[in-house]
Amino acid sequence: MNKNLNRAKQLLDGGASLAIVGGGGELTFNEHGVKTLLSLQSALAGASVADKVVGKAAAMLLVRGGAIEVYAEVVSEPALEVFKRHGVPCVFGELVPNIINRNKTGICPMEQAVLDENDIEKAYGILVEKTGGAR
Repeated sequence: MNKNLNRAKQLLDGGASLAIVGGGGELTFNEHGVKTLLSLQSALAGASVADKVVGKAAAMLLVRGGAIEVYAEVVSEPALEVFKRHGVPCVFGELVPNIINRNKTGICPMEQAVLDENDIEKAYGILVEKTGGAR
């Protein structure tokens, strides 16, 4: 892990659910879900990012935003494939088949929404529509 990714992981270990380090600055968040990543697309360019849980939807948003490396406590297999396909290094604690929804009754609805989509921009549009987020 480089210095910025190590720092982002430290911020995660300190209680944040999402940490972005780059450009001489640090951002931390405690919200869960992809909506935060949707609103932070411009802050991701060239940044090292640490997140508690990264499914395919989050991975696609991180790639779209220009994150250069990612640490995930938990990452799904589809998310790891997105990172590999786009050349974004991902260090992780646990690899799982899919991210499970908060009720633990099935796949996370955001991951499910983009599970069969490989085009980053199309996935972005799907996620904006699903969350009611701004483009």
